[in-house]
Parts: sequence; structure tokens; C-alpha cells
Amino acid sequence: MYYKKRILAILIPLLLMFAFSKVQAQATNAEIATQQITAAMDSSASEWNKGDLESFMNLYNPSATMMMPSGPVGLDAIRALYVNKYFNGKMPKQNLRYSEMKVRMLGDDYALLTGAFTLYGNNLPIRSGRYSLVMIHTKYGWKILHDHSG
Repeated sequence: MYYKKRILAILIPLLLMFAFSKVQAQATNAEIATQQITAAMDSSASEWNKGDLESFMNLYNPSATMMMPSGPVGLDAIRALYVNKYFNGKMPKQNLRYSEMKVRMLGDDYALLTGAFTLYGNNLPIRSGRYSLVMIHTKYGWKILHDHSG
């Protein structure tokens, strides 16, 4: 009986240390992912504001979808929406900024990003809305897998 108690006295602290280090590593990974995702979003807004729609679109995964009133659409329809509704030729009708970004990890390579966007400038009324994005981590960094903006 003494040996069983002694083994438990050694194993329990070791298991607790292992569990704590695992939780700590997950928290660190989530913090890194949050920094990477918010940096990618800020960079994409900067590309939008410079009128570089193609660089802005690079944030989307090639298989990305966007929820529209008619249902989900693919990358070509997403690009067409931006070209037809938000750009005048090579420049955006208004500048873009993101705020209130919150990242919730959905696994090691997936995250849910929620936040707000604001379109402003060029003597047009300010327009704003909310979004939720499913993000996927790829060898090229974090990319939008699904966009639900409104």
C-alpha cells in the first residue's frame, strides 16, 4: 500500500505539470495565431486602401466562399462583388478599416474571426457592418475560407 501511495504522489504532480504545459502551449499558439490573423487583416485593408484589389484578394483561400442572399459563392463572384460595388476602376470608392477583431481557435489550423468593418472617405456616407470569417492556416499563412459579412 505504501508503494502505491508513493507512486501516486509522484505521478499526480507529473500529470498536472504535463497538463499545465499543454494548456500553456495551446494558449501561446492561440496568441500567435491571433497576432498573425489580425496582422493579415490589417495588411489586407492597407492593400485595399492603396487600390491593390489583387493583393487584398490574396487573403482569400482559393476555395473560399462568401455568403450572399442567394447562398454561398466562390472566389470569382467575391472578386466581381468588390469590383462592381466597391471600386471605381482601380481605386476603392472608400477606404477600409477593421476593428473589434476577436479570434476563436477552432483547432490547430482553423479559427473564427469576428469583428467590424468601416468604409469611409471620399465625401460618401460612412458605412459599417459586422463580419465573421472562418480562417484556415496554410503554408502561405492564414487565409479566409468562408466570409459572412453584412
